[in-house]
Amino acid sequence: MRGPSPILLSGLFALFAIAGGCQRLPPLTAIVAGGTGPPTLVLLHGYGSSAERWAPFTQTIRWPAPARFVFPQGPEVMVRTDGAADGRAWWPLDLPSYRQAANGDADLSSARPPGLKRAASLVENLLDDRGIVPRGPVVLGGYSQGAMVASEVAFRSRVRLSALVVLSGTFVDEREWESHFGERRGLPVFLAHGRQDSTLPFEAADRMRRKLEAAGLQVTWCPFDGGHDIPAAVVVALNDFLARLHL
Repeated sequence: MRGPSPILLSGLFALFAIAGGCQRLPPLTAIVAGGTGPPTLVLLHGYGSSAERWAPFTQTIRWPAPARFVFPQGPEVMVRTDGAADGRAWWPLDLPSYRQAANGDADLSSARPPGLKRAASLVENLLDDRGIVPRGPVVLGGYSQGAMVASEVAFRSRVRLSALVVLSGTFVDEREWESHFGERRGLPVFLAHGRQDSTLPFEAADRMRRKLEAAGLQVTWCPFDGGHDIPAAVVVALNDFLARLHL
């Protein structure tokens, strides 16, 4: 197997096609930055965003050489109607259809979106590609819809992970996820959510935190006064979390 290209070694970004596994799923692409790894930090973007939006975080997340960043690109194109550039998604997500009449919060806790399994399988294939994710410690995480996919990988597969990062995520198929929490006993988890989040409810994230702790996972809980966002205070707390992993 050939090693990383000179572009990777210089810390610049590059796009890579990921070969599909036995499921013959279409390949993902991923932006790779930093060193040759390991360790590797894999972050999945949110709905309507893109892998490129993670680029500034390579300057604020402390991930010293030879550590590597990997930012996969969601497989779906989301056409925007607000004049902004089209974004990407992990599966077509009609969030209003999940809103509860009582309080207006989006509740995916009993849902099983048809595209979630496929998205998770694509990420699992990427994690198995040693040209992109070298053998060694891997921290998997995501923001919003990307956090849902990362959690699906963590709790519905046996992929080896050193830690999980859930930024402004939520429960999806709660009963099924929870039935597998014990299999990840001891796993460090960073969980952050805004108390004023009007997109995905804070209560669901707090409930997830309590259930993860009860199952024996090592949760670092970072609630913040804000909405559906990743403020500077969360990045600072995430840096502290990563430093404590001693990868």
